[in-house]
Amino acid sequence: MLVNEHLTEEILRCAYKVHSKLGPGLLESAYQACLKYELMKTGIEVRSEVPVSLVYEEIKLDCGYRIDLLVESKVILELKTVEKLTTVHEAQVLTYMKFAEVKVGLLLNFNTKSLKYGIKRFVL
Repeated sequence: MLVNEHLTEEILRCAYKVHSKLGPGLLESAYQACLKYELMKTGIEVRSEVPVSLVYEEIKLDCGYRIDLLVESKVILELKTVEKLTTVHEAQVLTYMKFAEVKVGLLLNFNTKSLKYGIKRFVL
């Protein structure tokens, strides 16, 4: 298992590879499948569409929220293909991190000329 810093570096290396091969303009699901494949090729454990339950006081609600990719149970990846990332996208990642009790999250927007302009990292 990799420590979080090295893990996020490897995740970003794989994300850059996917983006450089595919470019912008595809559906989120295409990037998700290709990024999962690239991560799995390196031996990293990754799960897709991981359910996140909402907990409010004594009740637990299964509302259909899903983490795009959960890497090594340590890093949440939320993938987007939007013109511009917004505070709502950031809030989504932070909420998933809180409810899933995961300390690190990456918000990746693949709809950019260069992926470096579409990366936001969060740490709780």
